[in-house]
Amino acid sequence: MRDLSRPSEPCRAVQERMAAETAARTAAAAPAVALSENAGAPSALRAALADAIADYAPEIISLSHDIHAHPEVGYREHHAVVAVADLLRAHGIQPRVGVYDMDTALRAEIGPGAPESAGSAASAPAPTIAILAEYDALPGIGHACGHNVMCANSVGAFLALAALALHEDVALPGRIILQTTPAEEPDTAKEILARRGMLDGVDAAIQTHSYAYDLADQTWLGVRRIRAVFTGVAAHAASQPFMGRNALDAASLALAGIGMMRQQILPMDRLHAVVVDGGRVPNVIPERSELNIFVRSKYPETLKDLVGRVEDLLRGAALMTGTGVEIITPEYTNEMPVRTNGPLTAAWVRSQRERGRDPLPTGVVPETIAAGTDFGNVSQRVPGIHPLIRVTDRPDVALHTREMERAAGSPSGDGAAVDGAYGLAAVALDWLYDADFRRAVRADFEAAGGAVDVENFWG
Repeated sequence: MRDLSRPSEPCRAVQERMAAETAARTAAAAPAVALSENAGAPSALRAALADAIADYAPEIISLSHDIHAHPEVGYREHHAVVAVADLLRAHGIQPRVGVYDMDTALRAEIGPGAPESAGSAASAPAPTIAILAEYDALPGIGHACGHNVMCANSVGAFLALAALALHEDVALPGRIILQTTPAEEPDTAKEILARRGMLDGVDAAIQTHSYAYDLADQTWLGVRRIRAVFTGVAAHAASQPFMGRNALDAASLALAGIGMMRQQILPMDRLHAVVVDGGRVPNVIPERSELNIFVRSKYPETLKDLVGRVEDLLRGAALMTGTGVEIITPEYTNEMPVRTNGPLTAAWVRSQRERGRDPLPTGVVPETIAAGTDFGNVSQRVPGIHPLIRVTDRPDVALHTREMERAAGSPSGDGAAVDGAYGLAAVALDWLYDADFRRAVRADFEAAGGAVDVENFWG
């Protein structure tokens, strides 16, 4: 009999099996599609970019370490935004801090149409690509999602591209924006920023994500966050319970219903909830309870359907208990599923092979290992990619763990910081320098449904 004073240990056989399946699929799978050598930016320009990345590598790693050593939760990334701003200013780039009424959001631009090149004779809007950067940490376990590496990827890419633009023979044929996006973990700040104009005039957007594998593409689920507040009638739990209406019973029934619903949802759907309020003392019938619920699904339409089913379930729990229910959702859309652009992904794969990495194609790593990100809200508006870059030599290291936090500040994390910086910069160059490639990127986006009205998605 096990020691009941301690929880049981989760079975690691699942992780071991998934690792074995991933290895077998890797051996059998066709390589991820890479951009052909005659497409995108010229090879000589990519070589110059690699030299610029090598020059900036110590500063890229230093930025990653600095942010890793000073973890800050969402909307409080004050050290991080100063570190990024100071690094840009040290190289002659003047960023704007506190853009779009968000204190820890920063924006910098280079190329035709950028603020510092105002008055240029461009007759039409220049092609514009945005490199997004996150740098918030998790409460208690720091950078266990590797945002320090991701920030270093984006800032390093922007610095290297700016360095190329300083040479007379490398005139950027379009505009590049560096936009930091706070609070990915606790909120959907990219949605807020998008509504305030972050993507106005932007034609494509790219960023990385830290992981235990190099993946060209992986499933990112959409997320809808729901608060359910049940209101009952307080009564003495012993002398007159019949005069009460138990709000905690409603929450308990809702949790039970969510548990039973899991049998009838799609394999990639996820439902998880916690009780935020369940009463204060056992001798009073609780007159208030509150659930915090996350609803996740792989596609926008299945997410909307599942949210409707969960809301019906909550109303049913209120009917069964004679309580009232208020279903509270944010004023803005939560995370949308990420839509991955095929041609941009091919450019990323080529860039990483040039760095000695070989991103795995879709389907090799089980998609059951899926989370959510507010980059999905960006990718439904403009073509984008959110590839994963390996920051650890151990495939069993999961996001949001202390092991991942250590990996994000380790030598393997340093390598990812530099390689990812080259990758983002190379993708941006490919997109800027090749009009046919840009058209292919747009065609892929339109074939997948085109721009979604994210702001009004929920009606």
